[in-house]
Amino acid sequence: MQQRQANIQTSSELLEQFASGSLPLGQRICFEGVGDRDVYNITAPFIDRGELIIAGRVEGRDTEFSQVVFFRQAGEAWVPHPDYLPIEMQDPFFTWIKGELILGGVRIILDPLHPENIISWVTQYYRGHDIASLHYFLKGPYHMKDLRLIELANGEIGVLTRPQGFTGGRGKIGFFKAVDLDEITVEKIANASLFVDQFIDQEWGGANEPHLLTNGLVGVLGHIASFAADGSRQYLAMTFAFNPDTLERTAMKVIARRSNFPEGATKRLDLTDVIFSGGLVRKAGGRAELYVGASDAEAYKI
Repeated sequence: MQQRQANIQTSSELLEQFASGSLPLGQRICFEGVGDRDVYNITAPFIDRGELIIAGRVEGRDTEFSQVVFFRQAGEAWVPHPDYLPIEMQDPFFTWIKGELILGGVRIILDPLHPENIISWVTQYYRGHDIASLHYFLKGPYHMKDLRLIELANGEIGVLTRPQGFTGGRGKIGFFKAVDLDEITVEKIANASLFVDQFIDQEWGGANEPHLLTNGLVGVLGHIASFAADGSRQYLAMTFAFNPDTLERTAMKVIARRSNFPEGATKRLDLTDVIFSGGLVRKAGGRAELYVGASDAEAYKI
């Protein structure tokens, strides 16, 4: 089944509706203890064994060979936690399902004949009661990022997908439900129903962090992205909500862009106008704190 919705809005149209000036300037997050490597595409902070933890993508400026490192606070900075080894992944994310910590990220696939070349990637998942007990349990289809899980109000597991190519073009969001984690397979992920009429074919998007709302809907923190005429990329933080039983959804809205944060380093010039939604800490009064990676080189919150 595919749920249709007319009047697709482009990223430019969404930006016209975004009151960018109403936001305070975001704050850079300081990471130490990783040498001259960059930390970006971070998670929001979460509690593990009574400590506040941020997981972040750590890599050199001239490479995409990354580690996910777990950081804890030390004064004004975040430093690697001495008890947790890095994981060879990119772009970490987490959720909690039936009392278990679920941690995921992107594992790159190298050309066996030319291991300096990345030929594909998969989203892989770990589960455990805490970081120390995490163990691998699931990987998605090849060439799929932005695969996310969420425990729904009725106890089922919601699965947000992001196929590309013949099914998803540059990248569209799909969804299906499973009774439990063991029921999720590569085949079901690949065959998930898509939210059509959400992105024009020239643009793409993905889910970064789903949240269960009090009304039973799933709120999605995600991104919408496009290419400019000069080939540079623009990534915007966006949100929408949907009914997991009917796939009826709200329109997307932009909640932040790169200019809402201080100027900083960039991995490449074509990534200057990029933020990657890491996670939301929802607070009282309808407010939230958004954590992002920026320009594939920095990390901020707003």
